[in-house]
Amino acid sequence: MPKETIFISSVQKEFVEIRQALAAYVREDDLLSLFFDAFLFEEVAATGDSPGKVYLKEVNNSAIYLGVLGADYGFEDSEGISPTEREFDAAQEYHKPCWVFIQGKQALKRHPKQLTFIEKVGEKVSRKRFESLDDLKREVYRSAILYLKQTGKIDADDFDSGTLSKSSLDDISEEALGTFVREARAKRNFPLRETDPKEKILTHLSLVRQGQLTNSAILTFGKNPQFYFPAATVKCAHFHGFKVSKPIPDYKEFGGTVFQMADDAIDFVLSKISLSTGDRSKANLVDTTYEIPRAVIAEGIINAIAHRDYYSKGSIQVSVFQDRIEISNPGSLPRELDISQLKEPHSSYPFNPTLANCMFLTGAIERFGTGIPEMFSLSAERGLRAPDFEDNKSFLVTVWRPSASTAQDAGQVTGQVTAHDTAHDTAHDTAHDRLFIDLEYMPHRLVWILDGELSRSEMMERLGLTHRTNFNVNYLDPATENNWIEMTIPDKPQSKKQRYRLTKAGLEEKQKIAHDPK
Repeated sequence: MPKETIFISSVQKEFVEIRQALAAYVREDDLLSLFFDAFLFEEVAATGDSPGKVYLKEVNNSAIYLGVLGADYGFEDSEGISPTEREFDAAQEYHKPCWVFIQGKQALKRHPKQLTFIEKVGEKVSRKRFESLDDLKREVYRSAILYLKQTGKIDADDFDSGTLSKSSLDDISEEALGTFVREARAKRNFPLRETDPKEKILTHLSLVRQGQLTNSAILTFGKNPQFYFPAATVKCAHFHGFKVSKPIPDYKEFGGTVFQMADDAIDFVLSKISLSTGDRSKANLVDTTYEIPRAVIAEGIINAIAHRDYYSKGSIQVSVFQDRIEISNPGSLPRELDISQLKEPHSSYPFNPTLANCMFLTGAIERFGTGIPEMFSLSAERGLRAPDFEDNKSFLVTVWRPSASTAQDAGQVTGQVTAHDTAHDTAHDTAHDRLFIDLEYMPHRLVWILDGELSRSEMMERLGLTHRTNFNVNYLDPATENNWIEMTIPDKPQSKKQRYRLTKAGLEEKQKIAHDPK
């Protein structure tokens, strides 16, 4: 099978070592070398033709244009155009696939013409940024694998649609599937019913392929997804300071279906940040609000679960620091998107489209391509620093807490943390007339938000929680055991009319919290 040529284009003087290393990588990698060779202009023997004719001819003869753009624009011909830009234009004219990689952050000082060239490239093709040679190799490898799949040269099956030969319908949880159907019918008018056979529902969702369950079927509705995919978990950690340090105050690893992992991880973060019940002097019943809008946290976590690379042996990691929340997943943006496009509504290119569709049908994902812009708008409404995104060894989302600097940036991670030196148990949001209180003991949170008589679902809704078991174990049961909360119908614990209220001890505890939230 003849190899296809990758034309490596860049300012030669700026990237002497990188050009050589990149060509060697393409030629020597066990997989890439089977399908590709690399072209470097400096390896061409001297001919009577002008350099311009040589490189334009080689662009046409090559299968792929690979551009590496840095700070320099390079030599300019009589029309003021560099060879790198000429090569890109030729690749566009010949309809060649263009892989373009930009070195450094947006703030890097670049030649004015290089800035214009980068902007021009961005209007025509997707770009990826890189910091090191290893970063560049990783991105080239991803682009090459995608190209080989799209051209049918290697198996196009991805994780989402791959099948598990050893699995069966017995691995599917009827409870999980039933809950999904109820929510999907309520949210998206899902046409099937809970009483329909498992196989019919799964087939409708494209989770059965040639009579076998797909990987996403197990992740979405499996009784024990981690039996097949041990790394498909969310690891959550809470740190009191600004960096990872031991001992870790709280660490949990959540498994189960994608829905369970999302619920547990969101609930974990909410339990670690400050909350407010508004100004009680103005209303008897007030809403509960967290220092960061719940929707911002949920979007970051659900995106990580829906779009991560499940072939990776890494897990999603959620870290709560004093000034920020970091959500990292073993995945990357699709080639069709660049980080600079995330702030505005954009087309959606799900890494796991079938799995993402299931989450969409329940309302976990509201509208494709609008979730991240909503993170920006909700953060801005609350006066928070804009979320940061980094696509490097993993995809990292940083959501900033009120204690961080409120200086807005362009949505790029700076690599530095700006924050107050000390944390506070309470913080006042003057713009919204709210006092946020930090309560690490979760039953205290339930005592704090409970006014009058509320049902279990009403208490969960006030706290922004969705996982009933988590609520019972961490909030309701210990509050009841401490005699802070009591049932209104104690002789009928399972009554549909059951409500909960503060006891005398609970009211006293609430007063203590108000005077000393620690």
